[in-house]
Amino acid sequence: MTTYINHKLIKNIFSFIKKSLDSEHQDFTTGSIRKAILLLAIPMILEMCMESVFAIVDIFFVGKLGPNATATVGLTESVLTIIYSLAIGLSMAATAMVARRVGEKNYEDGAKDGAQAIILAIIISFIISITGIFFAPHVLELMGATKEIIQAGSGYTRIMLIGNIVIMLLYLLNGIFRGAGDAAIAMRSLWFANICNIILCPICIHQFGLQGAAIATTTGRGLGVSYQVYHLLKGKGIIKIHLHQLVPDKKIMKNLLNIASTAALQFLIGSASWIFLARMMTGFGSHAVAGYTIAIRWFIFFLMPAWGLSNAAATLVGQNLGAQHPDRAEKSVWKTAKYNALFMLIVTASFLFGAEFLVRIINTDADVVATAVTALHIFSVGCIFWGVGMVMMNAFNGAGDSKTPTIINLFWFWIFQIPLAYLLAIVLKWGPTGVFVTILTTEICVTITTVLLFKRGSWKKIKV
Repeated sequence: MTTYINHKLIKNIFSFIKKSLDSEHQDFTTGSIRKAILLLAIPMILEMCMESVFAIVDIFFVGKLGPNATATVGLTESVLTIIYSLAIGLSMAATAMVARRVGEKNYEDGAKDGAQAIILAIIISFIISITGIFFAPHVLELMGATKEIIQAGSGYTRIMLIGNIVIMLLYLLNGIFRGAGDAAIAMRSLWFANICNIILCPICIHQFGLQGAAIATTTGRGLGVSYQVYHLLKGKGIIKIHLHQLVPDKKIMKNLLNIASTAALQFLIGSASWIFLARMMTGFGSHAVAGYTIAIRWFIFFLMPAWGLSNAAATLVGQNLGAQHPDRAEKSVWKTAKYNALFMLIVTASFLFGAEFLVRIINTDADVVATAVTALHIFSVGCIFWGVGMVMMNAFNGAGDSKTPTIINLFWFWIFQIPLAYLLAIVLKWGPTGVFVTILTTEICVTITTVLLFKRGSWKKIKV
């Protein structure tokens, strides 16, 4: 009897996972909230897991080229966070607007909203590409890179900046799919892109050195975007974009820009702070930058699945507000935050007891290892705060209220974090440890503030 029950339970679990990975449209505005969260979260978590794997694989192969190559990637990634911020901001706007239209059962306008977001993404990426062609070495110089790093890494930075269109579209198109509740397509596109990256990375690095890593990344993401475009034009989802919807619509673009500008600013504020911290780390030498880069990559590796789970909150909030179910939207957020906190508790244990093992997989230099291990140990203290905070932030963004998180980030990341980092790391001479403690302290404060403002409920009244 027990064997039969266990067999049936396993069968039901696999059946549920299979259902979550189907592209068939699900109605998340009715029924069990826990079921809705899991149906959305499973593909979103798997999507982010693959992004996490690539981040580690990439730095693993680049790490074999030496500390300067690793430092180049770290400094370039710090600058690329500006592009990621723009892409995420536009993606958040698309998710909020598409989810709201889907909740209203207005699929045609949802597709048009997505099409207008694509136009904006192409315009923005073109401007960034021009910057990459002419100013790649200056970007590294501005970040405090040594002459050796600039000489070795300018090609890598130039390729990444010129190819930013694939970053913009990969994030944006997945935002459209998530808003429609089709998290499975978003997952498959990122898996496809990153599997291509992983295959191409060692081959291209062997042939072209550090520049090969940029070629592999850009090519892999480009293939992922091609997969997304096919499904938006020819797929069976409820959101299908037609060519006539790609004619600019001023009213929709204005609404998108209103949300996207503050959402992008929200992430740009955090990115600018991270750039400042990375710039500060260069003052402690290339080994410190390399250790910092490895620690951040491992942290992102574990943080990405939590980010995937938190994305479910954005979709559920948007669709339930569109369906006039604000209480259900709020309950969805609290449940998602609870699940994310439990996951991040596991991450805490991983960093506390396995930090050195994780770092040595990538680099065995004693100074690099010491810096990275210290960072991971300090970050572990705030993992649960990170998990809860990102759910609350995504809830605001899913409701179309990107202003509240922007104000929170502006205060804590610029007015508080940057001066504190300078005080601890430079004035009090804590060095890299001062930077790590500052990151931890800031994230704890951000989460507490976000939770308090979420409980006020003003996000329920936002119109998009």
